[in-house]
Amino acid sequence: QVQLVESGGGLVQPGGSLRLSCAASGSIFSINDMGWYRQAPGKQRELVATISSGGTTNYVDSVKGRFTISRDNAKNTVYLQMNSLKPEDTAVYYCYCKLRVGRSSNLNNYWGQGTQVTVSS
Repeated sequence: QVQLVESGGGLVQPGGSLRLSCAASGSIFSINDMGWYRQAPGKQRELVATISSGGTTNYVDSVKGRFTISRDNAKNTVYLQMNSLKPEDTAVYYCYCKLRVGRSSNLNNYWGQGTQVTVSS
């Protein structure tokens, strides 16, 4: 069984910073991509950032230059450093990992429980 546990959300003023963490644990053979989605009230879930096992990153245009995704493969953990936060960044943030639980198993996506980020004065 695989678990993804997120932390680091909260309330921050516009212009502030937060760092989200997501640690994967359990029966994990290997992890490919890791990343973050977010969902604001009344909106569809949006892909925010991804990072490959080799460290290649991608970002949605609205966060480029403000957010940085990184990972620690030894800890099976992905991070999202969020700077210069704006009210429109307010959402529930979900991490995901695309991983295998065994050498010959398929790649499957696993999700965190979500953490609330609120940007407000």
